Amino acid sequence: MARANTVYICQSCGASSARWAGKCAACGAWNALSEEPVAAPSGGKRARKKSGGVKLLRLDEGGGRIAHAPTGIGEFDRVLGGGLVPGSAVLLGGDPGIGKSTLLLQTAAAIAQAGHDALYFSGEEAADQIGLRAERLGVASAPLRVATETNVERILATIDAEGPADLIVIDSIQTLWSDTLESAPGTVSQVRASAQALIAHAKRTGGALFLVGHVTKEGQIAGPKVVEHMVDTVLYFEGDSTQHYRLLRSMKNRFGPAGEIGAFEMRGSGLHPVSNASQLFLGERGENAPGAAVFAGVEGTRPLLVEIQALVAPTVFPSPRRAVVGWDANRLAMLLAVLEARCGIRLSGHDVYLNVAGGLRIAEPAADLAVAAALISALSGVALQADCVYFGEVSLSGAIRSVRQSDTRLREAAKLGFGAAVVPASAEIDEASCGLSVARMGHLRGLAAQLAGAEPPARSTSV
Repeated sequence: MARANTVYICQSCGASSARWAGKCAACGAWNALSEEPVAAPSGGKRARKKSGGVKLLRLDEGGGRIAHAPTGIGEFDRVLGGGLVPGSAVLLGGDPGIGKSTLLLQTAAAIAQAGHDALYFSGEEAADQIGLRAERLGVASAPLRVATETNVERILATIDAEGPADLIVIDSIQTLWSDTLESAPGTVSQVRASAQALIAHAKRTGGALFLVGHVTKEGQIAGPKVVEHMVDTVLYFEGDSTQHYRLLRSMKNRFGPAGEIGAFEMRGSGLHPVSNASQLFLGERGENAPGAAVFAGVEGTRPLLVEIQALVAPTVFPSPRRAVVGWDANRLAMLLAVLEARCGIRLSGHDVYLNVAGGLRIAEPAADLAVAAALISALSGVALQADCVYFGEVSLSGAIRSVRQSDTRLREAAKLGFGAAVVPASAEIDEASCGLSVARMGHLRGLAAQLAGAEPPARSTSV
């Protein structure tokens, strides 16, 4: 009997190899190659002759244009770009227990209560368990149809038998398997084949598809990276298990802005949208202590104010410690070098601890100025002005560069009761309409001199 053709596929990146090796040549992962059978090729010239063509649409005649359908959950609609898009595929990832299944169950129930067809397939929970969670969330009365199934062919057959659905939820993609492959569920081949079949069905029928994805210990969605390229939207659920709120962040979105965030509060009755995320992060600010600065940031299209906390303490060790939570450690090292080389502020003999309050992760360079202010304040022991916000990017020369949407940041600060702002000297803002006392900074030395003198920002000054 002839031996079936096999190939070795990396379970981390999806790269294939004809021979087994201890280390993947593509991503460098050890012991990640798994032997899987090669699917027989289908088609050829004869199959191409039998297959028909596709329908072409003219964009100038309005062809191919679709509208968003609201889900009824405002923060979820914001992250999606306005709501559900017919025929779209959304991949939702997050840590275990963060609330992925809860959010999608609430969304599916809201869609069903609005009179649309919604199907919920779970490969991890029995239907009775889903019913218990629905009772806890208060959506048990919704006409939502649920099932427990892991075979993708049976799921597609059920969807075809029940008729076209407006929303299909698969929880999770790593539990599915296909009859066409002999590998185990969760392998690269099974995840890729199952996702491809479900996405193709959603595109053909026009139903919105949601796939829940497990994450690795590094925080990335498990399985082949090609799945993230196949879907239209990739969402990450972020949050700390010790905190009561969650952040939903859009990493990729073909129908809306990428980088948009939505804020939710986790309660006993489920996830509740939080419309004022800035108030959420600033609501527990204590007394005005040294080392605390308020950063006026923008996540996607949403202005967001968050507190940056810094602690600088002398060290007796030759190698001082740098601990960072919620910010890039490499960017902190760069900023510390700029403070020493350009401003004469010596931090090489101190331990530095930096924290973004509330567990938020900040990626934009506009936080440089707020972090620098918090560090200088922590080192000097001089508390910053309580009603002042900071934003600006710091270059290697120490110059403070302008950032996008400066007016939006200032309007959000004024709305929350702040009265002053330290901004880049080149920022294009309308000082008359922003309602804040604005201090323009051209170099980091000006901020260091200002904090050394403990003077509040003066209106329309330039340093």
